Amino acid sequence: MIPPGHWLIYTVFTLFLYGLWGFFSKLATYYIDPKTALLYEVCGTILVTLLCFSSNDFRWQGEIRGILYAIAVGVSGTLATLCFFIAISKASATVVLPLTSLYPAITVLLAFLILNEPISWRQGLGILLAIAASALLSL
Repeated sequence: MIPPGHWLIYTVFTLFLYGLWGFFSKLATYYIDPKTALLYEVCGTILVTLLCFSSNDFRWQGEIRGILYAIAVGVSGTLATLCFFIAISKASATVVLPLTSLYPAITVLLAFLILNEPISWRQGLGILLAIAASALLSL
């Protein structure tokens, strides 16, 4: 049994929520253009952020490196989302989603090259199989 608060629970929720994110993105671009969809997504982001700020356990932290990396997360994530909205408005979700879902391979590669995090042969094989699966799903 998985203990409450275990990382796997959050991982499964993340998987499900990203699935909804992709699906809702496709629906949004049926009715509005990608830049407008991005604007409304930011409104949703602000809503969730405000809910996080309203919790009693929030506290400001001021380590400059963490702040700069967090800003980089926002910039790269927002630009990625805009590119995603444009791509999904022009192509099928069955093509765009599998290809863009390979982004963890980039993270793993950067973690290996820059942070010296190890990649086991199983993890490497898993990445290769994910690439193959995305290729097959995108045909």
